[in-house]
Amino acid sequence: MPEVPGTAAVSRHPVQLQPMQVPKASDVLANDLRERILRGDFPTGTALPPERELVTQTRMSRTTVREALRILEVQGLVTIKTGRSGGAFVQQPGGAAVATSVSLLIRGQQLRLTALLETREAIEPACASLAAKYRTDEDLAILDRVNAAMADESASLAEFLQANIDWHLAVAAASHNELLTGLMSALSAAIYSSTENTAFVDDTVRKITIRAHKSITEAIRSSDPQAAVRRMTKHVHGYAEAVVKVEERTEIELGAE
Repeated sequence: MPEVPGTAAVSRHPVQLQPMQVPKASDVLANDLRERILRGDFPTGTALPPERELVTQTRMSRTTVREALRILEVQGLVTIKTGRSGGAFVQQPGGAAVATSVSLLIRGQQLRLTALLETREAIEPACASLAAKYRTDEDLAILDRVNAAMADESASLAEFLQANIDWHLAVAAASHNELLTGLMSALSAAIYSSTENTAFVDDTVRKITIRAHKSITEAIRSSDPQAAVRRMTKHVHGYAEAVVKVEERTEIELGAE
């Protein structure tokens, strides 16, 4: 039988297809609503259509609609209220959403303390610089109040550490940059939970910290970004070095046992 022209090169082996990842219907709906919220189609405070109406409009099941709304709630894009006047209400993500996301990353990846300290050294001087530019009288009042709490000699270790966190967050807040504030919120909580021990925070460390905080606060009060950056860089770098030394000493002591 004569060969049909052009067929000699055709493979007789069946074509192998890779498994296709089909997105869940709830993810598709959540993505669509998310884009509309971020685009501004639904301003903050707007009530999304009720579940029954969303089911009718999208032709999806009530379970799918509820799951999509739950995804948006976890992402901080809607708040769900129950009751007669309840429903899903739009809210724009803020610093809290950033802090939550970063905290999950830190815990989920079990990031090393040194990585947290390096990140802090990279961004906190920027917070101080912006704070010196944009701080308000209210920002300064908060910094002064926290400095006074740290200087209270009767404060316990837990109270001192909390005041320390509050001061660093106050500097970030004074930058009026929500992204930096969110990052600092997550970083501070992770770092200080790892250093809550008397082996590191003794009376000398308290005095050095209080003095550094007051110096940085004065640079912010004087609207001096260069001094704020210089003093904050020295402060966080010195803190990082001290923490690493304590960590190394602890590992050696544990190994000796």
